[in-house]
Amino acid sequence: MIIGSGPAGYTASIYTTRAGIKSILIEGLQPGGQLTTTTTIENFPGFPDGIDGFQLMDNMRAQAVNVGADVRSGLVTAIDLSQRPFIATLDGGAQIAADTVIVATGASAKYLGLDDEKKYAGQGVSACATCDGFFYRRKVVAVVGGGDTACEEAHYLSNLCSKVYMIVRKNYLRASAAMQKRVMEKDNIEILFETNTVGLFGDNGVEGAHLVRGRGTDHEETLDIAIDGFFLAIGHQPNTAFLGGQLDLDEQGYIVTQAPGTATSVEGVFAAGDVADPHYRQAIAAAGTGCRAAIDAEHYLNRQ
Repeated sequence: MIIGSGPAGYTASIYTTRAGIKSILIEGLQPGGQLTTTTTIENFPGFPDGIDGFQLMDNMRAQAVNVGADVRSGLVTAIDLSQRPFIATLDGGAQIAADTVIVATGASAKYLGLDDEKKYAGQGVSACATCDGFFYRRKVVAVVGGGDTACEEAHYLSNLCSKVYMIVRKNYLRASAAMQKRVMEKDNIEILFETNTVGLFGDNGVEGAHLVRGRGTDHEETLDIAIDGFFLAIGHQPNTAFLGGQLDLDEQGYIVTQAPGTATSVEGVFAAGDVADPHYRQAIAAAGTGCRAAIDAEHYLNRQ
């Protein structure tokens, strides 16, 4: 059983099915994963003119179905990894037994909770600078966050964009000293400390942000900045709640795998994609681990 349907899940289903393994894939709440909310993808190999995110995932799904994968809609709400075969419970109460499991449920980007984030999704709001930064060449963007990820994204964007604002809630950066130094040395990065975003505006996508500086203090002030892109860099939440603590997780909540393979702390359970990857978070990397998890699962079943 493969739980999750992004690049990792669909790739795993293609490989397991072609290996002659009966493969059941449960798609989850968002069939196709995060990429279905992305517009043009230009960094996935094989598409010289780019490809729509939804179309890419639809193609992967069709390929899995064409080779014989059993792709089912539904959400795994709980799973029992203490017995063999493993028993997964779906929303609605149905249960599925599986000899091996590949967890490919991904990680969800954390958002501020503004209505405008949904309004401008795909129209200037992004949670991945590496994915979307190319579309903002020579433009002005803002990055929300003050940790290592935010500094990395701001630095990356500063090499593409004319100006990068960093919107930092605290009056200091939480990033490592090395990362702080990198952003401080960039002339086109401006850090707005003690600043919160309260809204976005624009008629044709994001054109600016409404900010509050020094909220709740005697020097509180409101200001607007003109931007073309708004990047969230306040972390991701791995989708592992349904596991009920049965697999070892790192301090950030990502599934720990036994390098160089994809095996987890429970024999016969493997993890692929963003749910086990706090660093890269790219579609091509997720697809690669989906392949690896499928091969690891095949070898495990053969040993049994």
